[in-house]
Amino acid sequence: MTVKKTRPAKKPAATKKTTAAIVKTATASKAKVTPKAVAQTTKVTVKKAADTKPDTNSKKSKLKAPKAKNPKIIRYKNKGVILKDLLKEYGQMSKSCQILTKYQKKAIRRYHREEALKPYQAELIRMQKCLERTKRKMIILFEGRDAAGKGGTIRRVTRYMNEKHYRVVAMAKPTEHEKTQWYFQKYAAELPRGGEVVLFDRSWYNRAVVEPVFGFCTPEEYKNFMRGVIGFEKDLVRQGTILVKLYFSVTKQEQAKRFNRRKTDPLRQWKLSEIDVQAQDRWDDFTTQKYEMMKKTHTNIAPWTIIRSNNKHEARLNAMKIILNSVPYKRGRKDLDFVPNPEIVISGSREKEIMDAQRIKLGSFVG
Repeated sequence: MTVKKTRPAKKPAATKKTTAAIVKTATASKAKVTPKAVAQTTKVTVKKAADTKPDTNSKKSKLKAPKAKNPKIIRYKNKGVILKDLLKEYGQMSKSCQILTKYQKKAIRRYHREEALKPYQAELIRMQKCLERTKRKMIILFEGRDAAGKGGTIRRVTRYMNEKHYRVVAMAKPTEHEKTQWYFQKYAAELPRGGEVVLFDRSWYNRAVVEPVFGFCTPEEYKNFMRGVIGFEKDLVRQGTILVKLYFSVTKQEQAKRFNRRKTDPLRQWKLSEIDVQAQDRWDDFTTQKYEMMKKTHTNIAPWTIIRSNNKHEARLNAMKIILNSVPYKRGRKDLDFVPNPEIVISGSREKEIMDAQRIKLGSFVG
């Protein structure tokens, strides 16, 4: 009986390789290779190859998995907000921010800074009412180098206060008649009555810093002041006056920058005086007088508080906190942060320690 030969179907590459291996093995072992054995081996190999094919359906199923949809309404402060409208408004704001000019951006920053001060300005009003009710007196001294930010801070502190119960005192150059008086006499005439706050834009400490540097007083007058100022302040505090002494400290580079602005800005040119022009040249002299003042007039009864004022906004904010913390009144907003920034506010004793370290390490004061 004859067997009709048929052309074998095309096998996968893996099948051909396996058949050749079987034939080779059988030849080596002198075994008889039959078509039946080859066919059985081919079926098994093809089945294994089919099992190892990647499951394309599973990938497609992963890609077609449903995505999480954004909610149409979100909750914000217990209110429903339509997300579509919120995104539209955000897009409009982003476009408008891109076309803002330099001056518009500056105006926006200034607006936000002024808004940040308002809660503390409201607390200053509550503090003032407490002083009026208790008939207590308060004195705030604003000292520091020229262009250190004293005037701007005073304006922010008093912006919303009752004008009937506070005064800002900025003494002019002493007259010939005042030069013959007791030095504290002209300042004593400006001291507050019961329930009043007096803010001194430069005070009797002119004689401790400015006058010795420019030779406006004799060495004997300077020594007499340094001996008598501690007793003068003790009497004020002992009689119930709240005394706050603030010294605004600015770097030499920042002071020069502000002086240059005063020269070119017509709205600030009135601030520039002859003394201001010489302030940079006499920087070291001012630093030496500042050190002597801190060393001799920082006491437990009337301590100094130093405010780093390169950043005007931070200096104003922390000055308000210091003033508010000096009066025991009932606060309106307990959620406000009344703690001064330790990088901005430094005690007079700590400032003296820093200056001592500078002198020992560098041989001179830095600022």
